[in-house]
Amino acid sequence: MSKVLIIGAGGVGSVAVHKCAQLPEVFGEIHLASRTVEKCHAIADSVKKRTGVTVSTYQVDADNVQETVELLKRIKPDLLVNLALPYQDLPLMDACLEVGVNYLDTANYEPPNEAKFEYKWQWAYQERFKAAGLMALLGSGFDPGVTNVFAAHAMKHHFDEIHELDIIDCNAGDHGQAFATNFNPEINIREITQRGRYWERGEWVETDPLSWSMDYDFPDGIGPKKCYLMYHEELESLALHIKGLKRARFWMTFSEQYLTHLKVLENIGMTSIEPIEYKGQMIQPIKFLKAVLPEPGSLGPLTKGRTCIGNVMKGIKDGKEKKLYVYNICSHEAAYEEVGSQAISYTTGVPAMIGAMMMVTGKWSGEGVFHMEQFDPDPFMDALNKHGLAWNEVEL
Repeated sequence: MSKVLIIGAGGVGSVAVHKCAQLPEVFGEIHLASRTVEKCHAIADSVKKRTGVTVSTYQVDADNVQETVELLKRIKPDLLVNLALPYQDLPLMDACLEVGVNYLDTANYEPPNEAKFEYKWQWAYQERFKAAGLMALLGSGFDPGVTNVFAAHAMKHHFDEIHELDIIDCNAGDHGQAFATNFNPEINIREITQRGRYWERGEWVETDPLSWSMDYDFPDGIGPKKCYLMYHEELESLALHIKGLKRARFWMTFSEQYLTHLKVLENIGMTSIEPIEYKGQMIQPIKFLKAVLPEPGSLGPLTKGRTCIGNVMKGIKDGKEKKLYVYNICSHEAAYEEVGSQAISYTTGVPAMIGAMMMVTGKWSGEGVFHMEQFDPDPFMDALNKHGLAWNEVEL
């Protein structure tokens, strides 16, 4: 049995803790820490009621390396699962190196004062983790995460080369709010409002934010939805690791209502990360906006419908062209009934738990900094089916 420390007590952290508690034979001790310890207590209480498992809780400032180091020395976990903000990836990796603890996260580092996310900052840790004999697994959520594993699965079982990859993320759920984000508003809005980017024939092509769209007919009765091209970090690693890849793009659905609200907020400066002076204090408008928007965790009991996230891949097998769609459909209502969170948190928290399980059981191991597609996809794909994210595949 292993000992894990999960840092981050938002929706994803809550799901991951609940799912770890369902596997006491794997996760013998679960420790949860956050800047706001009251959130940890609430998650621990829910886990105790649902599973009978006791979760130990702590207060920690994940930006403060020394605080994290002291907590790691106190707990001595086998793995730190970082479900905090992307700004905190590097301080938490520094703490793991200092103490000698393996590391996992779900989203790549993003500088607090620049709406730009890429892997270069974390890739720079490769030699230090390797020299320390430690493993860092990056992006063990859904996208990135499961989408990377879907690509690795397709390469292992269906293709000799994948030439085209479209990752398509659809949230067909409805929470009834005029405007709300399904995860941290600040991170969500920064992601959506930055320039689009996709990989084509060995180079990156940029687009204006949300300027490219397509209609896609989603399976299992979800039906046609408009999808918008965005940049997403898994494209960066998949472009390196998937054999034969000539084009890779990421698409996400948004309702007209959502985009209208977002455009108005953007036009009046509320999505800006540039500090302004207000009553003698410097504040970022987007942080104020985050404070007035609905808390994502409050959307759980309100959200109805399903998500559908998957990979459409074209390539070659035995000299013949082939097109494959691998996808998961997740019910908001079912997720809430099981762990008290909506499907957006569920589809990220479950893969975080599975990635942790792969590491602590030794099914995935190594020294250095790794991405999901670099490992054998089979045990991860099996675990998805067993732990709430069953997948489907169909030739197109």
